[in-house]
Formats: sequence, C-alpha cells, structure tokens
Amino acid sequence: MAFLDALAPTFAAVAILMLLTVAVLRGSRTPSYLAPALAILRGAAQLALISLVLGGIIADSLWVVVALLVMFTVAAVTATRRLTWSWRRFATVSATMALGIVVTLAVVFGTGAVALEPRYVLAVGGIVIGNCMTIAVLAGHRFHEAVREQWDQVEGWLALGATAPRATLAQARSSVHAALIPSTDQTKTTGLVTLPGAFVGAIFGGASPLEAGRFQVIVLASIMAAGAITAVALLRSLGAVRVRPEPL
Repeated sequence: MAFLDALAPTFAAVAILMLLTVAVLRGSRTPSYLAPALAILRGAAQLALISLVLGGIIADSLWVVVALLVMFTVAAVTATRRLTWSWRRFATVSATMALGIVVTLAVVFGTGAVALEPRYVLAVGGIVIGNCMTIAVLAGHRFHEAVREQWDQVEGWLALGATAPRATLAQARSSVHAALIPSTDQTKTTGLVTLPGAFVGAIFGGASPLEAGRFQVIVLASIMAAGAITAVALLRSLGAVRVRPEPL
C-alpha cells in the first residue's frame, strides 16, 4: 500500500524534472535536447520491468546467474558498439570484461566479505558489470584518440623496429589512467561529496550505517579492481596498431 501511495508523487516529481531538463536544454539550443528526457523514460520502463522480474528470481540461484549473464551480454555489446562493432572486437571486450568481473567476484565472495547469497551476488555483480562496461568504453576511446593524436610517435617506434604493442605502450598506459579517473574520484569523495547508491540502498534495506559503509567499501574496491583488470587487459589486446586509426 505504501508503494502505491508513493506512485503519484513519484510520477509528478519525474515529470517536472523531465520538463525542467528539456526546457533548460531547449532554451540554450543544445542539440538533441530531448535525449535526456527520452533516456529517463527508457530507464524508468527498464527499471519497472527488471523490478518485476527480479521480484520473482532474486532468491533463485539459477535465475540470478541467468540475469547476470543477460546484463553482461548487454554491457559487452554496448561497449563494443561504442568502440566500433566487429565480432572479433566483441570477443575481445567480452573476454577482458569477464576476466575483471570473475576475478573480482571470486575475491569478494571467496573471502566471505559478502555472503554468497543470490541477492548479494546479483547486487554486487550488477554494479561491477555496469562499471566495467563504462571503464572499457573510456579506456578504448581514450586509447583510440591518443594513438591518432600521437601517431608520429607510434610511427617512429614502428620505424625503429618496435612491435606494435610496444609502439603504443605509452598511449595504453595513459589511457588506463584516464579511464579510471572517474572511479578514482568517486572513491576518494565518497561520504564527503556523494552518498553512493549501494550505501543508501543498504540503509533503505534496514542495514546499520556501519554495515552499509562496510558494504560500500567492498563495492568501491570491487569496481576499482575489476576496472583496472578490464582496462589493462583490453588495451593489451587492442595495442597491436600498425595503421593510424580512423575517427570513431
């Protein structure tokens, strides 16, 4: 009943915020000013659907695994499309993301830091998958741009007989660093500038602030580890560049 009572004010708040977003962007003549509002509508529809689905599977280990596989596939496809689609690249992105995610979740649940229960696997796994996708896209984009902008240096290394991965090593390293900056900044400012979703969600779920904080630290460390593994593995796989890349 409480949920139903909250629907009307929720719809009102979302509608007002959407109209405010569109008005500000249209007033400033920003291109694609409707895109954020459409994204909100799409996100709301997807959340409504996933909430209904998760309500029936959150206690079932098999269905939780299926849900995570669907999330991972969508994330890998999305990241690959951002980096120019090909089946070979999809395989590379999938493999490197899977490496970071599996290693990280093995540590989190293997050490007992988080109980190996379906709901926790789904929560931590979903957060790590989403952040790995973002980091993979940032790393791939930055690497592509760095190689294009610094092609004379890469070409110089190649002319001296260096292997393609060695010729782009500096660009790969700087791209990994750049891809991790948002996650690093988020981690550094947690509790001072923002209250992360996992922390707030744990408190809403009835956990004490101390327990919520403990859970959030685990999540942040998981994001950093999975993102670092994914970014390094991805750029090592993409580093064999012998021709100046075309713009994405």
